[in-house]
Formats: sequence, structure tokens, C-alpha cells
Amino acid sequence: MPERHSICLLNDSFPPAIDGVANVVVNYGRHIEERLGHAVVVTPAHPDADDEAMGFPFPVLRYPSVDTRKLVGYVTGFPFSPELASRLQSERIELLHTHCPMVSALLAREFRDVLDVPVVFTYHTKFDIDIAKAVKGKLLQATAIRALVQNISACDEVWVVSRGAGENLRSLGYEGEYRVMENGVDVPRERVPDVVTERAVSGYDLPAGVPVFLFVGRLMWYKGLRLILDALAALRAKGSVFRMVFVGDGADGEEIRACAAELGLSDVCFFTGALRDRDAIRGWYARADLFLFPSTFDTNGLVVREAAASGLAAVLIAGSCAAEGVTDGKNGFLIDENAPALAAKLETLCRDRSVMCAVGEGAARDLYLSWEDAVARAYDRYEVVIDRWRAGGFRRKKRPGDEVFRAQGELMTVLGKVEERGEELEQRLDELLSHGPLYRTHERWWMP
Repeated sequence: MPERHSICLLNDSFPPAIDGVANVVVNYGRHIEERLGHAVVVTPAHPDADDEAMGFPFPVLRYPSVDTRKLVGYVTGFPFSPELASRLQSERIELLHTHCPMVSALLAREFRDVLDVPVVFTYHTKFDIDIAKAVKGKLLQATAIRALVQNISACDEVWVVSRGAGENLRSLGYEGEYRVMENGVDVPRERVPDVVTERAVSGYDLPAGVPVFLFVGRLMWYKGLRLILDALAALRAKGSVFRMVFVGDGADGEEIRACAAELGLSDVCFFTGALRDRDAIRGWYARADLFLFPSTFDTNGLVVREAAASGLAAVLIAGSCAAEGVTDGKNGFLIDENAPALAAKLETLCRDRSVMCAVGEGAARDLYLSWEDAVARAYDRYEVVIDRWRAGGFRRKKRPGDEVFRAQGELMTVLGKVEERGEELEQRLDELLSHGPLYRTHERWWMP
């Protein structure tokens, strides 16, 4: 049995927000707490959060945030909280594992010196694409990427979820070492009972004998969804009969649904919206004949492994991160990144659905990785990192601004309690004003 360690998992998103990395943190926390040691999750406050009702087996500590969901799809946390650091001290945290290079990484850097523990970072997402979508100016994009890389470089050990993710991180300017640590999936390697599938797909026009294609994930154009729609339009123009189901939602959802309508696909393309019921998602995997995931954005493609758990093969872009470990015609299907290539592949497979079934069996055999195995491997590495830290094997990676971070955190805590405690804290506030000017927004204060 491994030694029981207390691990703090930090991420900018967490349920009720739904995305791949939030799901990763939930599974890390659950498997650490239930089998290996103790886990604590640190994440921004969310207006719709009810952690007690969610029934997590680990504590979830939330810090103040601003609701920026309409702007970027997520809440934005304030990365400074001495109160939170005190709580983590009481939890006897031995390692900080951050899954986001932004606010969560800033918090981890702040807490590292307070707790005297190492920081591990996992690179999940091609953030340069997200930054380019959110920030239009080239200079601002470069500045944001530089800050992101500095945050990553300040961590004591860096993990990536695939070789392609590591190459992308290098392209952003990261020069340090990294270790590939793949994510698992939170579904067993088996198909759900028929009754679960029937309940999940009830109400949709899915005639027997008609191929069903499936996409699961955020509805964002950069996940290759235009390529899917254009391929389906071409396929239908040739007289092929099929159904297409999109499970998920996202910032581009309205445009994607409108595009499907413009292409005359509304009667064969169905959008379920975001599904929180994992059995319902597994029901769709079980009902589908083929999983379409032509994304070059994703660094790991957990949904490809989820599909494989149900014996569902995926069509992927050759050379993409999601296609790592996939051999065309053996455990998946690989195409060039264009709509005609996808349409041609679908047309061929629709003629012989037995090929899809056989390759799906190969996917289940070769691509599946359980979260139990993935987290066990990560936990073994935690022990190495903790031992190395205690032996003084890490160079302390401070960066300019660390002292400002801590001062700003103390300032924010004081300001948040002024109304509650009155004059006692006003005196402390006067002492902190020497650090710089104050700005106020959304009923919160901070310093630049």
C-alpha cells in the first residue's frame, strides 16, 4: 500500500461547470480520496454550486470570483487568499497539483511558500488557441502567452497529457522538462444495459438500420464541427441516409445549430445540450455506430477513450493528439483534415457497418485507460516529487511579483471583511495601502 499523502488539486473550472479538465479533477479527487490518500479541491466560487448536494467524497474549497460566464464561459477567481492558505495548512497538504496555468497556477505559487510543498502542473489544453479566440491583438496575445509560460515554468514538475500536448507547450516557448501522464476515463469498459440506452435516446428519430454518428464535447468551431457539418451535407447530397447527434453545449452552439439548419440537416442532426448524467452519455456511446472527433485542438481526447470503453470506434485527424495510439482500420479511422476526406470515409463505412463494429472492438482493447490506473500512476509520481522536495532536490522557482501576490492576497482578505469587523480592520487596511492604488469592480477590490 502506498503512503497516504494529502494532495491539493487546483483548477479554474469545476462542477457545476462541465468540461474535460473539470472532469479530470473530479476523478483525481475521487480516486485519491477513496483508495490512496486525502484530496482537497480548490476552485473559484460558482453561482450555481452546491457541493454538498453533489456528494463529492473530498472537501471542495472555493474562493471569491466574478461571474464572467457570458464573456468567457467560466467564472473568474481572485487568485489570492490567505484564509484559504490557512485552511490548507490545517489539511496538512503535501503537494499542490494545478490543472490550469492561469489563476490556479498563481494560487499554487502563492501557497507553495506558505505550505512549503512542491507544485505539479498538468498541461491539458492548447491555451494559445483559447487566447487567440479571447484576445484579438497580436501583442496582447503574445503577452498573455508569455505570462502563461512563466506560470508553468515556475512549477516544480510539469506533466502533459500526450506527446502532442508537449510539442504544443514547447511551441509556446516553454523550455523546461515535462513528463507524459495520460488521463483515464470514468466509465467501465463495457456497454450499458439496453434499458439505459433506450432511456437516453428516447424521443429522437433514430430508425433501425440507419447509421448513427456521434460527437460529444463542447460545441466550439475549433473542435472541427464545421468539417463535420460540411461532410454530412456532402454525404446527404449523394443520397446516404444517417443520423448525427451532438452531445454538449458551448459558446458556438447557437451558430453551429444555425449552420446545420442552413445546410438542410435539421431533420437528421440532433443537439441534446449538455448532459450531466454519465449513464445518459454512455447510452449515446452504446447507440452510435461511429464517433466523429476531427479535432486538432484537443490534447488528449478523453471522449475518444470514453467511446472506446463502449466499443465505439472514432474517426480522427491523422497526426492529431487525439489520434495518438490509433492505427487506421485497427482501432480507429484516420483521415486528412478536410470535409471531403471525412465524407468519403463515412460513405465507405456506411456500406459495411461490420467494419465499424470490428474496429470498435479494437478501440476497446487498445485505447481504454481507466481512471483507477491513471491516478495510481500519478500518485506514484507524487511520492517521488514529495520525497525529492523534502530532500532539497528542487531549485526554488520564484518569479518577480511573488511578494506582490502575497501582499495583494492579504489586502483582499482584509477588504472583504471590513464591513463585518469595522474599525479594527480599517486600521490594517491603511497599513496595506502602501502597496499601491486600489481599483474596484463587481463589489471586489484588488491592486495591479
